[in-house]
Amino acid sequence: MAITDGHELIEPAWYGEHGPPHEVWKQLRRESPVHACEAPSYPPFWAVTRHADICDISKSPDTFASAPGIFMPRKTDVLDPEGLGRMRVIIETDPPEHRSLRKVTSPWFTPRALARVDEAVDKSARALVDKMAADGGRGECDFATDIAAAHPLRILSTILGVPQSEEPRILRLTNQLFADDDPELQREGEDRLQAQRELGLELFQVFSEIVEDRRKNPRDDLASVIANGQVDGAPMGPMETFGYYLITFTAGHDTTKNALVGGMNALIQNPDALEQMRRDPERVASAVEEIVRWTSPVNYMVRTATCDTQVGEQKIRQGDKLIMFYASANRDEDIFEDPYAFRVDRNPNRHLGFGIGEHFCLGAHLARRSQRALFGELARRLESVELAGEPDWIQSSFVVGLKHLPIRYRMKA
Repeated sequence: MAITDGHELIEPAWYGEHGPPHEVWKQLRRESPVHACEAPSYPPFWAVTRHADICDISKSPDTFASAPGIFMPRKTDVLDPEGLGRMRVIIETDPPEHRSLRKVTSPWFTPRALARVDEAVDKSARALVDKMAADGGRGECDFATDIAAAHPLRILSTILGVPQSEEPRILRLTNQLFADDDPELQREGEDRLQAQRELGLELFQVFSEIVEDRRKNPRDDLASVIANGQVDGAPMGPMETFGYYLITFTAGHDTTKNALVGGMNALIQNPDALEQMRRDPERVASAVEEIVRWTSPVNYMVRTATCDTQVGEQKIRQGDKLIMFYASANRDEDIFEDPYAFRVDRNPNRHLGFGIGEHFCLGAHLARRSQRALFGELARRLESVELAGEPDWIQSSFVVGLKHLPIRYRMKA
């Protein structure tokens, strides 16, 4: 009997009910690390589950292309050519175009350049923990919606020129983009295509206003860099410009939010880890790396073979789809000692939470910085924390995480 046809690896409803399929990935890594899948409702694909194979594929963009798409749609899905389908997103491009687009913002995302947002990052973390510490320091909240969603939203709004009054709207749009299979978060419409079209038009409206303003009144922020970006000496095209805003805001928000929520859940389940962070503030940085490994918010990316080739022991044909499951690679027994243990002192930690190779996450430094700020503030002031209800998974297989994490806590005033 086959290990799996792939349905629990890719079906959003499965993740909503069970969370990531770690037991299936564990068996695949051991018995069929490059596994042929024909899940109901989806085109055939190869499930790639080992760390080494994912690294090899990621470092070979000429053989394994991103441009045909990094998301696995259902057979019946149609991308609206008048809405989101018009945007050209950097993670769906290949060299040399990808390198040219990357140069537009890469100087802004270096650790030294990001020092300009340190104040905003720390201010956001302090304000949120102050909010938790109000009313004598004891309270309950949904950490996912009240804290984790608010922190990266405030930071990204600051650097991308979105007024604070627009933040609830942006949060709604990002939820609708990455959780369009979740009944609680998806956009309503006559059908999926209509909902997608309306979502695209609303995102165009938001970003158009920012682009127009920053071209007239450029500032020292990322919004101005993107609005006035040039590729190979020529102004960046409108679809590439809108695509840049789209991926920076939506991916930058949801991935960090899901890491924060999953990190808090892991600390609740592993109180010794939180105690280590309390005793040694320097431990927060390594804790963030372990949280990214543990949560793996970006669950997978798709690549398309540009020629006949081989991955592991499997012959791959030109045009075949391969899904790299980062969450599986981040539990690979060949790479990580005791991979199913949450260890904030893990060293080395060669996780693939930010990818590897050509498409290594541009915003990795910002994501790390924002997580260190919030978890550092919590480690200093959080005296006790426990679950106040059952965690609830997002019905999504692409960007994965908890949509609700009710907690009960006691804070230092």
